[in-house]
Amino acid sequence: MELCAILLAAGEGRRLRPLTSLRPKALCPVGNVALLDRALARVAALGLVGPARVAVNACYLAEQVVTHVGDRATVSVEPGPPLGTSGGVANLKSWIGGRAVLVGNCDAYLAGGLAAGLAAGLAGGLAGGELEPLLDGWEGRTVRLLGVPGADPEFGQHRFAGYSLLPWDLVAPLPVTPSELVRTVWRPAEAAGRLEVVEHTGSFFDTGTPPDYLRANLDAAGDGNLVAPGAKVTGRLARVVVGAGAVVAGAATRTVVWPGGYVGPDE
Repeated sequence: MELCAILLAAGEGRRLRPLTSLRPKALCPVGNVALLDRALARVAALGLVGPARVAVNACYLAEQVVTHVGDRATVSVEPGPPLGTSGGVANLKSWIGGRAVLVGNCDAYLAGGLAAGLAAGLAGGLAGGELEPLLDGWEGRTVRLLGVPGADPEFGQHRFAGYSLLPWDLVAPLPVTPSELVRTVWRPAEAAGRLEVVEHTGSFFDTGTPPDYLRANLDAAGDGNLVAPGAKVTGRLARVVVGAGAVVAGAATRTVVWPGGYVGPDE
């Protein structure tokens, strides 16, 4: 069957403020790679590339998303308040054109999987095969969710891990109104016996809050530090992600210094 991908990047990211006062959540870097770039590389590992196969929705600080994506994908700019996960997909129905849809939340950080390093030139341990199990053996009739086991389960023993597969017949009737996929597609599919959860066995963080955003960055850094080319470090680092052009003259521990950031000698 034909498959396309929609990456959701329209939200305001209020829980992540003040970081999202400067840039949309999808462009916040994790391991020195913007979350949106990680998502684009993740679907590219499945052969989904270019504006005919990949779309990104945008609303909050949309001009930054449009500029960042360039010609790598179709960008759907929502004119009013964000339409939510369901409304954002529905707004792209004419682009989807009868295909099945892989929908991803750009704030989902995933690591681990069957293949890695498929996005050349991106730093920070970027993996490419985390979504392969989600598609394996899928015949296009059920809704599939990527899930992780643990606390606060939402579907059986799992909670949602950022990506879902939707058949066209469940996308076609969606209204272009503010709404969420959990109400319009996932729960109805679950009630009809058409929902499956595929377990992700690697790391997952939704990066929606400062603590989880930090955890995702520390996961990308591994047991050491991750320093981008062009950063200047004369101070002490202990499990720190340092962005390009940043200066760290003081001491930094378990933190993220954004590109162009500055840590003074006495900090």
